[in-house]
Amino acid sequence: MARGHTVDVVDTMHCYMDITSSRPSVRYKGKALPKYDAVIPRIGASVTFYGTSVVRQFEMTGTFSINESVAISRSRDKLRSLQLLSRKGIGMPRTGFANHPDRIDDLIKNVGGAPVVIKLLEGTQGIGVVLADTQKAAEAIIEAFMGLNASILVQEFIEEAGGADIRCLVVGGKVIAAMKRQAAEGEFRSNLHRGGVAKIVRLSPQERKTAVDAAKTMGLNMCGVDLLRSKNGPMVMEVNSSPGLEGIETATGKDVAGMIFEFIEKNAKPNRTRTKGKG
Repeated sequence: MARGHTVDVVDTMHCYMDITSSRPSVRYKGKALPKYDAVIPRIGASVTFYGTSVVRQFEMTGTFSINESVAISRSRDKLRSLQLLSRKGIGMPRTGFANHPDRIDDLIKNVGGAPVVIKLLEGTQGIGVVLADTQKAAEAIIEAFMGLNASILVQEFIEEAGGADIRCLVVGGKVIAAMKRQAAEGEFRSNLHRGGVAKIVRLSPQERKTAVDAAKTMGLNMCGVDLLRSKNGPMVMEVNSSPGLEGIETATGKDVAGMIFEFIEKNAKPNRTRTKGKG
């Protein structure tokens, strides 16, 4: 690469592990992988358990991981991450969690009433996220999810955000790039995968601090923090441990990947990986 590094792209799901007390290793295509200086985990949400197991194995060999296995697991558990953010007093929409509530009407009332956003706990990229405009619609959707034995989050709808959110890319405790994502007409989800458009945005000091605090709470060195602009200040929607880079590089014109490598160059030292944060 331009910075003088040699990079291997390894399919996490095709890795397998030699778990021993003396020489733990990660094997791939019939060979033990070399001792890398650093790894950059890019793990899909559907393979979090196995992917973090592989990252943990690299950590056992003394390899520096830009995001540690514990921090990735923490951020991927939506309920756990929201509870941790709440404990730290970080702004977020009023949220309820349920599996089989006796009083669905009270669950909805407790987050401020309709309209509400209903989310499957395991959803990603806007999939499994529904906006219910009325009390009756919300009750019907929740009952349908309950019928599938699904755990759900019910959140207040931040109408003043206007179908837009802000993706902040945090690396090493600093926001290195930010973009505003605007949902397509007739859509409230701003994900680029769902037709949203992105442009560069200027952050307020409070927004910048909220993004950094959210990343620190999760223990992530590199992540995307999604914020909504509300009348009560910035609110965290999600902390993503494997954020896409193409969209934010295109929107901002910044060499985000280069800045990630710069952070690794300064911090990648043998056996430096350790669990950060709590939870």
